[in-house]
Parts: sequence; structure tokens; C-alpha cells
Amino acid sequence: MTSKALLEGGPEDLAGQIVPVVPPGQELKIPHRGGYEHYKVTSRHEDTKEGQVNVYRWWERTELAE
Repeated sequence: MTSKALLEGGPEDLAGQIVPVVPPGQELKIPHRGGYEHYKVTSRHEDTKEGQVNVYRWWERTELAE
């Protein structure tokens, strides 16, 4: 089963997006602009048009090595 996450914080073009989380866990790593944006699950949930989803809060960015 695929759960979904509401992204909070981080880059403006990712903040507020709802993304799949496979498998559900403690961290979400999203490839973005030559690096990765890292989000951690919070204890909060939000009601959205896609149903109730977990809120994941941005906590760091890592760059890909060239």
C-alpha cells in the first residue's frame, strides 16, 4: 500500500506538494535540482483533497557529487 505525504518547508516548488511514500518510514528523500531534499515524518496529519496524509517536514539538502 502506498501512503502519501504533505511536504512542509524546503524549496518553494516542493512545499505543499503531496507525494507518495513507498514504503512508509521515518525519512523521505526527493531528487531535486542536482541533489536531494530530505524530509522527516512528523506526528501531524492534514486533511487534503486526497484524504488524510502525514506531514513531512524538510530538514536538509544534500548535493550530488559531480
